[in-house]
Amino acid sequence: VQLQASGGGLVQPGGSLRLSCAASGIISSSPMGWYRQAPGKQRELVASISYNGTTYHEESLKGRFTISRDDAKSTMYLQMSSLTFEDTAVYYCYTFLDRVYWGQGTQVTVSS
Repeated sequence: VQLQASGGGLVQPGGSLRLSCAASGIISSSPMGWYRQAPGKQRELVASISYNGTTYHEESLKGRFTISRDDAKSTMYLQMSSLTFEDTAVYYCYTFLDRVYWGQGTQVTVSS
């Protein structure tokens, strides 16, 4: 199983980014999601999506972040909008099969 996260970068407050997580070695029924870890903080769950498209978004991020998946492309996405300084973090994608598998992380920096 390999997960390749991409799409991070530097963005101004109020801006948008779309993260992608390309997966290989998984099956379409695998649950997937995103965590993030800000400097000096613990890793926290951002959003998850099940095999049938059922989604969960951390309460404080609802309305700004949207998770989705395209199983035909074996890719999961995280659309982020109205970004704030507090969204600065490394974002990690994951999936669960026999255990949790992690992508390498992609840095999102919100700065003016």
